Amino acid sequence: MMRFSTLSSKNILLGVTGSIAAYKAAELVRELSRQGAAVTVVMTESAGKFVGLTTFNALSGRTVYTNLFNNPAEPAPHINLPRQADAVVIAPATANFIGKMAHGIADDLLSTIVLAAQKPILVCPAMNSAMYEHPAMKGNLEQLRKYGYQVVEPETGPLACGDEGPGRLAEPSTICEAVKTVLEKKDLQGRKILVTAGPTEEPIDPVRFISNRSSGKMGYSLARVARRRGAEVVLISGPTCLSKPWGIEFVPVRTAAEMHKAVMSYFDWATIVIKAAAVADYGPSTVIPQKLKKGTPDLSLKLTRTPDILKELGKRKKRQILVGFAAESKNLAVEARRKLQEKNLDLIVANDITVPGAGFGFDTNQVKIITAAGGVIDSPLLDKEEIAYLILDKVLEVMQKRGGRS
Repeated sequence: MMRFSTLSSKNILLGVTGSIAAYKAAELVRELSRQGAAVTVVMTESAGKFVGLTTFNALSGRTVYTNLFNNPAEPAPHINLPRQADAVVIAPATANFIGKMAHGIADDLLSTIVLAAQKPILVCPAMNSAMYEHPAMKGNLEQLRKYGYQVVEPETGPLACGDEGPGRLAEPSTICEAVKTVLEKKDLQGRKILVTAGPTEEPIDPVRFISNRSSGKMGYSLARVARRRGAEVVLISGPTCLSKPWGIEFVPVRTAAEMHKAVMSYFDWATIVIKAAAVADYGPSTVIPQKLKKGTPDLSLKLTRTPDILKELGKRKKRQILVGFAAESKNLAVEARRKLQEKNLDLIVANDITVPGAGFGFDTNQVKIITAAGGVIDSPLLDKEEIAYLILDKVLEVMQKRGGRS
C-alpha cells in the first residue's frame, strides 16, 4: 500500500563550481544525505577557493573528485561517475560554467561529466543580478533547456556583493524537491490538478478574525506530490506559515469568499479537484470597520453561513474527479459517507482529529479513504506526503475504472 517517494537508495552526483554560494552546496549535501541519498561531490578548481574538499568529504562520507587525474587507479571518472548516478546536480552553477555547458566545452572533470552524462541534469544558477539578466546568460539557459536540462531558477534577494535582485542560489529544500521531481514516475502526466489548502480567515474587525487550526500541510503535500508525478498543479491556499511549493502555480486567498472565487475560476480548467482546505463554515455578518474596544462584559456576533464550495462543485462537475476531506471527532465513517453522497464526490478522505498525531498541525495523519463505489482504505499513521501518495494512487484507480475519461 505504501509508496512514499524518498531519495533513499538514489545516487546523486553534485557538481560544485566557484561561487560564494558554494557554502550552500554543503547544506545541500547534508539535506540530500538526510533524505537517504548517496551524494558524490565533484568540485571545480575555483570551487576549492570557497569551500574545502574536506568539508564535502565529511558531509558525504564519500570520495570528493576535483580533476580527471585524481586517482590513476580509477580511470575515466568522467564516464563512470555519471553512469553510477541517478541524477546530476550542478549547484551552484556559475555564469562561466553555464556558458561552458551551453557550448559543449569540456576542459575539466565536471564539464566532461556533463557532456558524457545520460541522466537527468539539474542546473542551479548563482551569480550577480546583472550577470544573470545579461542576454548571453538568458540565451545559454535557454540552450540548456533545449538540451533537456532542468533549470532551478535562482531566488531574488540580497546578494553577497551587496546588490539585491535575482541570482541567489535556490534553497537546498527547493533543489531537493526538484531532484525528487525529475526522478519520480510521471503517472499523472497531462493531468491538471487543482488543490486547496489551509484555513480561511473571516474578519471581525481590522485585527480579529474567525478561523480554525488547519496548517495547510496536507494540501501542500498533495500539491508537491502531484507535481512530482507529472501533473500541472494550481494550489489555492488560505493563510499558512508554509513556503510556496516549487514549480506550482500558487494563488493566495484569505476569506471563504476569496477561496470560492478562485476555485470557481479554475474549476473548468481542472481534471482533478482536491479540496483539502478547511474553509470556515460561518463568518461575521458585518465587518466592523474600526478595532473593537473593551466595553460591555459580553459581546455577541451574528454569523452568516459561508458558501459551500464543495457542494457547489459537486453540482457543477462534468468530467472532473472531485475529492473532499472530512475532519471529524466522532462517527467518522458515517459522517464521511454522508458528505460523500450529499456533495456528489468521487472520493473522500476522512480523519479522526482526536487520534494523537492525526489532527490539525501535525506532519502525520491517519485517514480513511472512501470512494463513491464503496471502496475503503484505512491507513496507519503516516507522514502526510505518504498519505498524499495514497490519495493520488486512489484517484488514479478511480480514473482507470472510468476508462480514463477524466
